[in-house]
Parts: sequence; C-alpha cells; structure tokens
Amino acid sequence: MYNQKLMRIIIGVLVIVAMGKFIFSPRGKTHQITQGSNFWADKRVPQLNLDENQKDPVKKEVVQPEKEPVVQPEKENMIQSSQEEFEPDISDNTPTDPLKIVHLDLKGAPPKVTYLKEIFPLLSSLGANGILLEYEDMFPYEGELAILKSSFAYSPEDIEEIKSLAKQHNLELIPLVQVFGHMEFVLKHEKYFRLREVKTFPNSLNPLAPESMGLVQDMLTQVMKKHRESRWFHIGADEVRGLGESEDSKRWLEANNGDMGRLFLNHVTAVGKFMSKLKRGIKLILWDDMFRKLSPISIQESGLQDYASPMIWEYSQNMNVKEIGNYISKYEEAGFKGVWFASAFKGASGIDQTWTPIDHHLKNHLQWQKVITSMPQYKSVRFQGIVLTGWQRYEHHTVLCELLPVAIPSLAVCLQTLKYGSFDDKAQGEVQRILGCEIELTKNEFKGVSFPGSDVYEMVKKINENLESSVKKIMQNNHFRGSFSSYHRKHNFANPRNLGFFVDDVKKLMNEWDTFLRTFQQSMDAIFYPDTLEEWLEENVNEHIERLNEMVIDVERIIKLNGQPKDVA
Repeated sequence: MYNQKLMRIIIGVLVIVAMGKFIFSPRGKTHQITQGSNFWADKRVPQLNLDENQKDPVKKEVVQPEKEPVVQPEKENMIQSSQEEFEPDISDNTPTDPLKIVHLDLKGAPPKVTYLKEIFPLLSSLGANGILLEYEDMFPYEGELAILKSSFAYSPEDIEEIKSLAKQHNLELIPLVQVFGHMEFVLKHEKYFRLREVKTFPNSLNPLAPESMGLVQDMLTQVMKKHRESRWFHIGADEVRGLGESEDSKRWLEANNGDMGRLFLNHVTAVGKFMSKLKRGIKLILWDDMFRKLSPISIQESGLQDYASPMIWEYSQNMNVKEIGNYISKYEEAGFKGVWFASAFKGASGIDQTWTPIDHHLKNHLQWQKVITSMPQYKSVRFQGIVLTGWQRYEHHTVLCELLPVAIPSLAVCLQTLKYGSFDDKAQGEVQRILGCEIELTKNEFKGVSFPGSDVYEMVKKINENLESSVKKIMQNNHFRGSFSSYHRKHNFANPRNLGFFVDDVKKLMNEWDTFLRTFQQSMDAIFYPDTLEEWLEENVNEHIERLNEMVIDVERIIKLNGQPKDVA
C-alpha cells in the first residue's frame, strides 16, 4: 500500500513538472532568425507622421544615436528577398594586380551591344582588364522606377550578353549607379522633384527627405540583382551640387554645428552599410572630390572606410602630382585600405569637343604614371586600379562629347602608356599593330586605321575638318560675295551671268555632302541608337548643310528670274 501511494506521488509530480514546462516554454521558432533578416527586423526605423505640434523629425534625428538607413515598409520585402537571391557571399579572390578599367559612360551615345561585341576583344588586346559601366538611363529599371529608363535602354537580355562578353574577354565588369550627386536623370522627372536638394535644380538628392534612401535602395537593388556576381560596385557620389541648401539640410546643419562633411558622409556611409547587407563581400568605390576638404578624422569617424574605397580623379594634362600624393596620404590616414585612380581618354577637354586631342590625354596618363610609380611609399593603402574615363557628356543635360570610335586611338595610346610606363617606340609599335595604322601624334592623326568603328572615325574627321570650311570657301568666291549677298537673296535680284560662275560648284558640293552623309548615317546606325545620330547631326552638321541647301534653292530660283528688277514687296 505504501509503495502504491509513493508511486502516485511521483507520477503526480512528473505531470505537474511537464505541465509547467509546456506553459512557460517559448513556442515555435521565434529565435531562429535567418541571417540578414535581423538587420531589417531590429534596426528598421518606422517612418514618422508628425503634426505641426510635434518635434521636427530632422532635428530629432540628430540628437539620437545614428541609425541604419530607413527602409520604407513597402520596400522591405523586396530588399529582403533580393538579399537571399544574392547569396552566397562573394569570395575574396579579387585580383592582386591593379586593374586597368575602361569607363563606358552611357548617359550619351550608348553603343549597341553588337558594337560592344566587336570592341570588347579590342579593349582586352590593348591591355584593359575591366569595364566600368555607368548605366544612367540605359538600365532597364522596373516597377516604379521604369520612368527612369531611356526609350533605348538595354534589355535584361542585353545586360546578360554584355556580362557574357566581358567574361569571355576577361574584363571585370563594374556597375556604376549615382546615389547622391549627378542624379539629373532621376530628379528631372516631376515625380521626384520633391527629393531635390535645390528645388529648381535636378543635380543632387536631398539626403534627409523621407523617401530618398528608399529610392536609392530600390535603384541599387535592381542593378545589383542583374550583377550579383560583381565584386566591385561604384556608387558615384561626386559633385553634390547645392548640398546644404534644402530646408531639411539647413535645419540639420543648425543642429549639428554646420558640419557639412558629416551631412555628406552620413548619406554615403548609410549607402555603404545598405550595400554590405544587400551583398556581403561587395567592394564599393566612390569618387573622391567630396572628401578633399574633409579631415581624415571625420572620414574615419563615419566608418565609411569599412565599406568603400575612394577613386581619385584628375583629367588635366598638367595635373599636380604632389597634390594627388597629399590626397593619398589623407585617405591612408583616414583608414582606407585601398585607393583607385581615374584618368581620362576622352570627354574631358571641352564640353562640346568632337575630335579627341590625343596629346592632352597622353600627358594626363604620363602624370598618372608618376603617381602609380610612387605608390610603394604608402604602407597601409593599396593601389587597386585605374579607370580610364570616357565621358560622353559633362552631365545629363549637356551636349555630346567625342563619340567612342573617335576616341579609340586615344584609348589605345593611353592603355599602352600605362602598360609600358611611357609612350615609347615599343608602345607606339603595339598601338600601330593592333589598330592597323600609322601614328602622327604631332598632327593628332592616325592614318589607315582598321579597328571596329574606324569608318566613323574617318568620317567624323572629314566632317570636322572639311564641312564648315568647304561651305565658307564657296562663300568666299568673288561673284558670290558680289552678287549673292543676303540682300540679293532677300529681294530676288541678281545677274544670272554672275551666278553662273559658282552655281555648279554649290550644287556639286551639296551632292557630295549628301552622298557622304547617307554613308555616315549607315555607319552610325550600326553602332548607335537613332537619338545619338539625330543629336550629333543637329550639333555638328545640320547648320552647314541647311545653309548649303538654302544656297542651292536660292541660286536656282534667282537664275530663273533672268535679271528682273528686284522684289520690293
């Protein structure tokens, strides 16, 4: 009997213990948080909706500890799922040798993929081992961002082909997306006017506007999704015009001792943190000009050096090598582990330049070669590579600079100069062999070129040298000046005998240029989209052709009048 009572007591205690565990134990898998999701769950700051009696969110933000970038609720799921798609992490197998990257600026005269198919093997043979692809409006943005893309934007299939071509020719492909300054292609749209730092200018993003970071994150996520294998990503951030002029920024600066540097660094560091969460292992690059007046301590305190490397740019032919050295020292002191350089092979010698001054760009690269040679003296910062920029516009709203085929000889000279350390006989021989040409640097001429697009090179040269001058030559004819002035043409008054001395020359010249330009159009159509041809002709050809065509029409009309009295109406 005693044993039975004891057994009942033991069983009762066990039941009570089991029930207690069931009641008080945590249910489900609430602590099994997948990697990455805790970032958004723990650190997302909800958007504030304040009435006029509540504190200013900008001022409130600055007195609290700095937070991770705000993620709009409607964006959260998209970004989270994108993170999962970008796994696994990038392996740390970045080439140890500095890269030589060719910059393709797509905000003007973007080449068709068929031309890239021809040009990528040429770039590789010239010594390039990477491409910096500045998308601007040529990326096939989707959803709310679809408004950003050009009507000729690359398709997703085009991007896959570009990536395949780059891989085939051992070219490291680095996307570039602007996140702060030079956001004209975004901020020109009325939909995004409210995100401008200066209301009347589309140049720069207001970093404190509630929707700004969400916009940037959406852009970066879409581009990263198409370039998930990329090891480097350039986030721009140069020339942030008007920073500090928005009401948001003025209030922030008032509450933060006017610290403009911190205002800049807060935004780019937030972008860096976002990108590191979006794709762990990604290495970021950004232009360095906004850092130049900042102290190493302020940069170091921002933590940006943990996410990005600065790209020091200078395109002048007489650049100050000592000044570049000072920048390198500053960035080394700030804790950056790597530094990039940026030279220029075109698009940096005149806002409307049509013919590339090779000597200018050669001198620029010879100066950069001095900087590269000096790098061993910097013990804790590594030279990661140089980008040979090829600007197509100075900014989104300005005219075209030199077309890419026009600048291929300059690019070849610059790449071989970096390869050999100078443009000596060996470097010149390599350029001539690869491009199939003879070089006359003193005349800025390459004769007998046979590279992809060389027909455009030759025809632009003829237009540049002869179109305007040929029309002016006709107008210098003695009979033209004496009997075909604007007054004569306005009043239909001239001696047909005098017009007969030059009428055949005018008509012949018109026919020659008409035939030539039809061929030029065919060559351009093979490389560029229709808007490029239209713009280039409008800027460089139409004025002269229209003048010539008007001459033909007027001279034929007046000859038929047989020297009648002038029209006085």
